[in-house]
Order: sequence, then structure tokens, then C-alpha cells
Amino acid sequence: KWVQLNLKRYVNHRLHLEFVPEKDQQVSIILAAQGLSKKEQKRLTQKLKKYEQGFTEFAKKAESSIADQETGISEVIKQWQSERKRLSAQLLLSSRLAPAMMDGTGEEANVYIRGNASKLGKIEPRHFLTAVDDGQAMEIGQGSGRLQLAQKINDPNNPLTSRVIVNRIWHYLMGRGLVPTTDDFGVLGQRPTHPKLLDHLASEFVADGQSIKRMIKRIVLSQTYQLASRPDSKSLAADPKNLLWHHRPPKRLEGEAIRDTLLALSGELDKTQEGPPVPVHLTKFMEGRGRPKESGPLDGGRRRSIYVAVRRNFLSPFMTTFDTPAPFSTMGRRNVSNVPAQALILMNDPFVAGQAKKWAERALAVEEDSEKRILWMYESAFGRPPTKTELEVSSEFVGSSADVETWTHFAHALINTKEFIFLR
Repeated sequence: KWVQLNLKRYVNHRLHLEFVPEKDQQVSIILAAQGLSKKEQKRLTQKLKKYEQGFTEFAKKAESSIADQETGISEVIKQWQSERKRLSAQLLLSSRLAPAMMDGTGEEANVYIRGNASKLGKIEPRHFLTAVDDGQAMEIGQGSGRLQLAQKINDPNNPLTSRVIVNRIWHYLMGRGLVPTTDDFGVLGQRPTHPKLLDHLASEFVADGQSIKRMIKRIVLSQTYQLASRPDSKSLAADPKNLLWHHRPPKRLEGEAIRDTLLALSGELDKTQEGPPVPVHLTKFMEGRGRPKESGPLDGGRRRSIYVAVRRNFLSPFMTTFDTPAPFSTMGRRNVSNVPAQALILMNDPFVAGQAKKWAERALAVEEDSEKRILWMYESAFGRPPTKTELEVSSEFVGSSADVETWTHFAHALINTKEFIFLR
């Protein structure tokens, strides 16, 4: 069976073709040819059939004589195994190299009229953004031009990149960017609330050698970052949306941070850096195409969330509930919801229940006195001692019990408070 493809637009360019069989079928490619006429295809098909017949006859003869050649075959196998063992010893099984794609050939694309791929306009030579650069075609000696594009993006003279980066850092630390639309600095995005502050931070970022750590330090040491989260009534009346940053709005933790906190409280968190990803834990409800044969551990091997594998068709229900975005596209600003499912998963998820029990066991091992135990758990979870009322209620609940189940319920109750997942 011949499959004919029109590849005229790719002449003299690198091309990658992928042949995928239908479901429960197999496919094999005997030959790939270019520019064959139907007559040549027919003649080539006849030759291939003769070749197939000859191969079949050869296979039959080989089967009949294989018994006579067992000794010789065994010797060949031994030599092959010896050579394979020698070559295997030379293999480097670990590598610090990052996978990358080979640079392809350059393509000058047409303008799509009103975004319609079937209505082609003039050919637009490769160049940088006209809003930032002069719009002239880039000088590309060879290759696709990706290197030259990266150099343009990272050029200190490019005012856009540094502004975008410092705005995102501000957004991650404060909960809202100076430009609220972190993914859109264009005409459809919102204007910066503090343009001079954005310019100042961008200039300092470039002066610091584009150090993200120094920029984080600069922001967290600022008075704005250290403001109280409870607003003044007059300030709130004058600026109800807090556009002028008169208070620090509460911020809900990301799903990854909540999970890592649970592991840290239970004393189970593995702080080992680097290493292979941990397979995602599969529940009975996670079905579909490409489902892994084996499920990962419920606690993710106790590793930090950054080391847990992400399968886009089998996303963690815990992470999804806390608005961890699906990995289908980039997302500079995550959604932040406050829905009943979050309380339900903190109450019923087996991972949460398991970590609550281990936290309780740890508390019983650390302190012998019930009141000191309550103080230790509050300071571990919230970074503060309990109020007088909280201490009285907690003491009444646990009493003088040293029962693991009682303290597990108490630990689980602390996990289900708003203060556990919100920063104030």
C-alpha cells in the first residue's frame, strides 16, 4: 500500500515524518521514495513482491539447515554476548546533559489574513517584536534563527524582558502583579498601577546581573511586603481594591506548598535534591488512554512536590483541587479559588489523613505534657502560639489522653483551618 504525501513546501528543508498505526494494528515501513510516478510505483511494487517471495524461500531453506548449524550459531551467540558485555561496561549510565532539539532550517512564513491559514498574505521575514525593536529582519547566517531570537529576548537593552520578570516575581510574592495581567503587557492587558516602581525594579534587576534571588530579597525586605493583612478602614474606603498596596492581602498557598507542608509537619519530608521523578499515584477513578501500568506511592515517595511526575491525562486530584494548572500551556497567573472541594479533600483524602496521623505520633514523641504538645503543634503549623481561647478548647478536646487516635483527630482539625492554607 502506497501512502502519498505532498511535501513541496518542504523541499531542501529538514523534515520529520511519523507513521502511527491504528488502534490494535501494526505498521511497518518498507520503503520511502520521492518523486515516483504511478508507472514507477507499479514497477517497484512488482520488484518488492519478487523480493518478498525470494525472502520467503530463503527463510524456508534456513529453517531446514538450522539444525546442522546449531554449533556454529551457539559460538556466534557467545561471541555476541561477550562483545555486548564489553560494550555495556563502557556505557555512561548517568548524565547531567539536558535534552535538546537539533536546530532546523529557517522558514520565512506568510502572514495569515485575519488568522486564516488558507488565506496567505505576503511573506514576513524573521524579525523581533516591532513594539520593542526596529522591526528589521534579523541577521541569520545559518539555522532557524532561534539563537538570535533568544539573544534579542535576553538583551539588556530590551526593556520588556526585565519588566516582565520583576512583575512576575512581585506577583508570586504579593499575590497580584504591578501589571495585573502577568501574561499580557500588550494593548489588551491592564496598565501598571505603579509604572515608576516597575521601571525601578527592572533597572535594579539588570544592575544586579539579572539575579532572581537578589530581586526576591529586595522585595521581601520592603515595607510593602511586611504590611499587616488587616486593612485600615479609612484606607479601605479610599482604595477598596488595594491598588495602592495599603495592606498585604491574604494569600492562599499553592497545592504544592500545602502538600510539602503536610510532609514537613509529619516529619516525613525527604529534602534530598535532584533525582528521577516519582511516578504519579493513581486512584481507581483515574482511567483513560495511556494509563501507566504501575501507580506511584500515595505519599509521592516523601519527595517534594517538584519531584512528583506530572501526567497531563492523569493529574493529581489533590493538586487540581487547589488550582494547580493543567500542563497544556504556560500560565503566568494561577487561578485562586475557595471552593467546598478544598475542605472536603483536606477532610477525606487518604494522604492527608495519613500525614495527620504521623504528625500526631511525632507530637506524642516530642512532648509528654498535653499543653506543651498543643503549643508545639500550633507553632509547627501556624508559626505562633495558640490564643488563650484556642488553648482552652484544645485542652478540653484532647484532655490528658496520650491516645494516637485522639491526637490524630486534633491534628486533622488543625489542618482543616483556613489559617493552615492561607498566609496573613
